[in-house]
Amino acid sequence: MAGKHETHQFKTEVQQLLNLIINSLYSNPEIFLRELISNASDAIDRLRFKAQLEPDILGEDAEFKIKIATDGIKNTLTVSDNGIGMTYEEIMENIGTIAKSGTAGFMEAIAHLNDKSVVSPELIGQFGVGFYSAFIVAERVTLISRAAGSETATRWSSTGDGTYTIEEAARDARGTTVILDLKKKAKYEPDFTDEFTIRQIIKRHSDFVNYPIVMDIERDEPIPDNELLKDEAGKTIGKTNRKVMREETLNSMKAIWTKDKKDVGEDEYEEFYKHISHDWNAPLTHLHLKFEGTTEYDALLYIPSQAPFDLFNPDMKHGIHLYCKRVFIMENCRELVPEYFRFIRGVVDAPDLNLNISREILQQDRLVRNIRRNLIKKIFEHLEAMESETYMTFWNQFGQVLKSGIYTDPENRKKIADLARYQTTRSEDKLVSFKDYVDRMPPDQKEIYYLTGDDLTALNDSPLLERLKERGYEVLLMNDPVDEWVVQALDEYDGKPLKSAEKGDIDLPQVDAEKQNAYAPLFGFIKSKLQDKVKDVKPSTRLKDSLACLSGDSHDPSAYMEKLLKAAGHQSPQSKRVLELNPDHPALDYFRKLYETDRNLLVLTDYSELLLDMAVIGEGGKPENPARFSKLVGELMTAALKQ
Repeated sequence: MAGKHETHQFKTEVQQLLNLIINSLYSNPEIFLRELISNASDAIDRLRFKAQLEPDILGEDAEFKIKIATDGIKNTLTVSDNGIGMTYEEIMENIGTIAKSGTAGFMEAIAHLNDKSVVSPELIGQFGVGFYSAFIVAERVTLISRAAGSETATRWSSTGDGTYTIEEAARDARGTTVILDLKKKAKYEPDFTDEFTIRQIIKRHSDFVNYPIVMDIERDEPIPDNELLKDEAGKTIGKTNRKVMREETLNSMKAIWTKDKKDVGEDEYEEFYKHISHDWNAPLTHLHLKFEGTTEYDALLYIPSQAPFDLFNPDMKHGIHLYCKRVFIMENCRELVPEYFRFIRGVVDAPDLNLNISREILQQDRLVRNIRRNLIKKIFEHLEAMESETYMTFWNQFGQVLKSGIYTDPENRKKIADLARYQTTRSEDKLVSFKDYVDRMPPDQKEIYYLTGDDLTALNDSPLLERLKERGYEVLLMNDPVDEWVVQALDEYDGKPLKSAEKGDIDLPQVDAEKQNAYAPLFGFIKSKLQDKVKDVKPSTRLKDSLACLSGDSHDPSAYMEKLLKAAGHQSPQSKRVLELNPDHPALDYFRKLYETDRNLLVLTDYSELLLDMAVIGEGGKPENPARFSKLVGELMTAALKQ
């Protein structure tokens, strides 16, 4: 790309995002520096990892550091590193398109804010657009980067006006430099060229970065005696001190996970979390673990207070960084915790780990398997010990992910089931555990009843639950898609079988034989009219007040499962359901009498179809022919109003 100079236009949604960042109000503008430092630290981490396989890539520049430089006259601030750097293509991919995975979600979140003029730093952090927080304080952002192993560098520059330029540039060595041409500050705004201001920000936000954050500081130092100006009598004349520039390290670089937890304050834990997670929300809770014995390792794990926007993205990165004697090995270490704990953030430092370990070896490494087993155990213990209010905050954010472990991790199925929480027909707005449910089961109840669907109100009002409620039987209302797989894996809890309120026979008094015989001819007629749509028509033990409902056989997929499969594009054949009718409902009695008067009435077929439509609507579905359904209901209303 020698001599190339290009100007590109930001995409529409990207420009909208930049306008928000540049023109909105922020409660904490200093966040930009922490984000730039974190990006620099990540670049050095990636280089160190690559150097495990390619030692020559470091050359003679193996002293890693992040350098801050300010110029009060030019009103600029510069952050540079000697990390892995970026190629032209990588800059176009990572910088030119702005947080491509998070932009849409960010804009959607902004649209729901009551005050569009105020965008919190927490929201920016959540959607991974932290680099662009530099535009909070800068009227121009320039990035110069040279990838490790490359001979050329690339410059990217933008004022946030809708365009950016990218061109060939010069840089003496690998790494990245970000130059901010700062906006003119108002009277009471911080001066980001001031040494004291920079020191405060780094101490507050970046003290635990694993590499030196350095800055050239002007200091007074004594002039050596042999360089002093003296008169003939030997008396010193003129100045005895002079101004010199010294490179000073501004952060402590203490690996917080190696310290005794009694020596670490809550503020330190919080700031370290924000550094490694790029999340500007405080964590919900943390675990600081030190394992000793045959093998020794340290771990500092965090549970976020808010689910990341990409929690259900298959490409979501896991949040645990793996170290060996404080040497970074890899980020996104999937081998240390199972998928249902993928929201955990933190660090694991294992001194006995092979520094040249690859992912293939990692999966088979005995030490890694031991660490994984112990981390899982400690995380479960931590969740079990949480106070109720804190745990409900956790569950509302991550419960859907945790429940997936019930069918993916048989070894820990019981522990996860203990932690699961559901709304029930008796819990109002509270969530209850399986244990709570079992403890308050009536003596005559033998099974744990549940119903799956996507709407809690519809589930609670379902006709399928009428007789169960009358008997005082509580029903778990499962409204997460993952619950369909949970109930397939969890056959029982505490010796009590799980039973769908929708499928198979349930433990309720059966319709007496005399009534069954009286309705048998009508039910046979209705079945003949609906034979292409239902597998059977029978008197219901489930219904009390409603006229009709649909149920399935014990091994049939539920209506909700079929809906999920259809939404996912699986064209599996739809299983026929059982139409259950309430023999105690007066409308059915009138229907029977009309049928016995003249079995050839055309309206009997219409009414049979109407019963099926009512059952479909009762479970939240849509009639096959809404126009016909509406016409029949209108005719019935007309007939009723004439009386």
